[in-house]
Amino acid sequence: MEGGEGNSNGVEERLLDMQMHREKHFTAGEIVRDMIMGMSDGLTVPFALAAGLSGANTPSSIIVTAGLAEVAAGAISMGLGGYLAAKSEADHYMREQNREKEEILSVPDTEAAEVADILAKYGLQPNDYWPVVNALRKRPDAWLEFMMRFELGLEKPDPKRALQSAFTIAIAYVVGGLVPLIPYVFIPIVKQAVIISVIVTLIALLFFGYIKGHYTGNKPVKSAIQTAIIGAFASAAAFGIARAIQP
Repeated sequence: MEGGEGNSNGVEERLLDMQMHREKHFTAGEIVRDMIMGMSDGLTVPFALAAGLSGANTPSSIIVTAGLAEVAAGAISMGLGGYLAAKSEADHYMREQNREKEEILSVPDTEAAEVADILAKYGLQPNDYWPVVNALRKRPDAWLEFMMRFELGLEKPDPKRALQSAFTIAIAYVVGGLVPLIPYVFIPIVKQAVIISVIVTLIALLFFGYIKGHYTGNKPVKSAIQTAIIGAFASAAAFGIARAIQP
């Protein structure tokens, strides 16, 4: 019996170590995802807007004003969207946690059998996983966390996640959105400003796409080219439409 308890404690310690390791990667991944989301739209949307207004021969001052207004509105909108998404994720986790907690209290034998089934899928034999099941039954909090993670596949969200997500997305959007507008601030001639804006923004898109590919596991060079092409296509379409409908 002592050997069984020692075996269960060893397995449980390894499970907890694995959980802590996964939590660190989960948090970092969410932050990077928010930065990518905000920066991607921040570089592309104001860039297309500025190019479109340039195609209509709009003065630089108006382009800057309209661009800043769009950056502010876009940052607020995307930040709010990120907040609501993270809040919805946290609410979903709480609902599932309460449901799982109720099941542990009302049908503990059924839940214990589910733990056994989960561990069996990892190749553990009955004499290996039943001590772990019994150990978890004596630790309701650990049992609940185990079920949330390994049965439902849900990570416990950071309580500060919603505000952090909103702030990260909004700041990334603002930083990205200012890039295509800067040339219009210093160059009063629109035809010159739009050329510099295109060059600066394409360089930024290439750099951002490379970084995005690095963090998302894609080929950085391929990601850089794809990101630049999307931004160039959006700005060219906006410029062409403005030219076509210009009186």
